[in-house]
Amino acid sequence: MKPHAFRRTAAKLLTAVLSLVLLAGCANVPLESQPMVVPGERQGQSVGDVVPEPPPNIDPLSLVRAFVEATLKPGQNNAAARAYLDEQSRANWRPSRSLTIIQDTFGTVYDTAPPPEPGTQVVNVRGIDIGTLDQNNAFVPDYTPALLQVKVRKQANNQWRIVDPPADLYATQSDFSENYTSVPVSFYSESSATFVPDRRYVVAKPQSGLPGRVMDLLVSGPSASLAGAVKNLLGEPVEIDSNVKSLDDGTLVVPLTGLSGVPDDIRHLIAAQIVLSLQYVTSARIRILADGAPLVPNHPDWRRNDLPAYDAALSINVDLQGLMTVGGRIRSLSDGNPVAGPAGNGGYDVVSAAQSIDGKRLAVVERSGGAVRLRIGDLGRDLAQTTLVGSSLTRPTWRPGTGEVWTVVDGLSVGRMVLDPNGHWTALTVNATDLTQQGAITELRFSRDGARVAAVIKGQLWVASVVVNGDSVSLREPRHLQPHDLEDVVDVDWVAQDGLVAVTKSPSQPVVRVTVDGQRLDAFNSSNLTPTVHGVTAAPNRPIVVADTSGLWTASELGEVWRPHSHTMKDADPFYPG
Repeated sequence: MKPHAFRRTAAKLLTAVLSLVLLAGCANVPLESQPMVVPGERQGQSVGDVVPEPPPNIDPLSLVRAFVEATLKPGQNNAAARAYLDEQSRANWRPSRSLTIIQDTFGTVYDTAPPPEPGTQVVNVRGIDIGTLDQNNAFVPDYTPALLQVKVRKQANNQWRIVDPPADLYATQSDFSENYTSVPVSFYSESSATFVPDRRYVVAKPQSGLPGRVMDLLVSGPSASLAGAVKNLLGEPVEIDSNVKSLDDGTLVVPLTGLSGVPDDIRHLIAAQIVLSLQYVTSARIRILADGAPLVPNHPDWRRNDLPAYDAALSINVDLQGLMTVGGRIRSLSDGNPVAGPAGNGGYDVVSAAQSIDGKRLAVVERSGGAVRLRIGDLGRDLAQTTLVGSSLTRPTWRPGTGEVWTVVDGLSVGRMVLDPNGHWTALTVNATDLTQQGAITELRFSRDGARVAAVIKGQLWVASVVVNGDSVSLREPRHLQPHDLEDVVDVDWVAQDGLVAVTKSPSQPVVRVTVDGQRLDAFNSSNLTPTVHGVTAAPNRPIVVADTSGLWTASELGEVWRPHSHTMKDADPFYPG
C-alpha cells in the first residue's frame, strides 16, 4: 500500500472509532427522531452545532440586540443566543418554554439608573409585545410595551457578555414567522359531534420532525383557550410509544400505548383526530398502532378520505342561499323576494334575524313599542313570542348541534333559548361574566362547530370558548384579537372554524379576516365599497356578503374586488343560516 493511501485508510479508521465513542456518549439521542422536549428548547435542531462567538469588542447595546435576534437561530438548546452570555450563564440558563414575540422594530438603550456595580451596564429593550407563545404552543395576543432589562458585564478579556439572561425567550415577529408554522390541531366536541381546530405553532424545521411535534401537542391536550370546550381523546394513560417515523415506502407510523379497553367507537374518533391534525404536515398514508397492533382492527392505514364527514350536520345545505333583513322585513338573498309569513309580509317589524342551520326555523328580533323582543318558530309561519325582552337584543345566533338560540339582552346578559319537550321556548342562563366584564356586547356569533363565540365589545373583537358542564353553559377564556390594529368593529361572522371576517368603520380597512387566535390580520380589497360598512355574513365555501351604505357586495378572496350582489338592496343586512 502506498504511504498516502495508508494515511487515508488510517484516518478513516480513526474517524470511525471517534464516531463510535461519540455515539456511545450520546446513546440516548436517536439518529433520526422527533427531538425530545427540553425546557427552554423549542426548535428541532441538530446536535453539535458550532456557534461563533460574538464579534470582538461588541458594545453592550449591540450585544443585547444580537442576543434577541439570535433567539430562534438554529442551534442545540438555544446555542446561538447562549453565545452572548458569560460562561456561568451559558451553563446555567434554563429559559422557560414561553416565547414572547415583539415587533420587528425595537430599540436597545442604556438604563438611566447608575450601573449596579463597576464594569456592568443595564440595557433596556424597548419595543411592543404583540403576543406570547405559551407552554402549549398556542398564541396569546397582546399589545403592550415590552419590558425587558438585561445586565451585561465586561469580562476579564474586556469583552461584554450578558450575565442575567431573561427567564423567557424573546423573538421578533419576522423571526417567529420564519421559524414556526401554524397547525390546526383537532379536538373532539361532544356537544356538536365534530372536531374543532386548535391553532398551535410548531417549529418548521426539520420538516421530517413535524408529524412528531404535532403528535406531542395532541397528547398534551387542548390549549387553554379551548380547555373544557373540547375533549382530549388522547389524554392519560395514552402515550406515544416510540418515535413517530416514516417507513421506506413513505408510510408514517404513529405508535401509541395505553389504549387497552378503549371501545371501537372511541378508537375511530382517535384515528380521525390524528389524521385531521397530521393532514397539514404530511400527505403520507398514516399507520396508527396501539401497543403494536392496528388501533382500529382491520384498518391499519388511514388517509383523509377514509374519514366520515363529521361536520356534515353543521354544514349549510347548498339550496339555502341566505336571507336579508330590509325595511323591517326578511327577504331571500337568492331572488330578493320576501319570505312567507309575517316575517316577510310586514306582520313583524323585524330588526334582525337568524335562520337555523337546516333552514327550517327562524329567530327574529322584533321592535315592539319602545322595546325589542325575540320570536322563534318555523319559517313561513307565525313565530312564538319568548320571554326575552329588552331595550336591545343582538342579532340571534343558533348554537350548532343543539337547536338553541342565543342573543344578548341589553348588552350584558346572554339569553339562551331552549325548546322544551312540550314545544315551548324556555329561557336559560349563560354564565358570561368573563366576557361581559369586558363591556357591553353588541354582536355575538357562534362558530360553525359551536365550541366558540365571537363577540363585538366596545368596537373590539373578542373570542371566547363555550364550556358545558351538565346543564350549565359558560363562556370562558375571552381573548381580545388584534387589540391595536382592529378598532371600530361593527359586525363579525365565521368564515371558517378558525377564521373570522369582521367589518369596521375604518375607510382604509373596512373588511378584514382574522385568525381565531388573533395572530394574523389581513385586509380585504376595499375597492367599490362605500363607507361605512355595517354588516357581514360568511360561511365555509360561501361567498362573503357585506353591506355598506349603497347595498350588498360579495367577494371570496382577500385581493378580489367587491362585486354588487345580484339582489342588492339599500339598508339590507345579510345572514346565512347559523
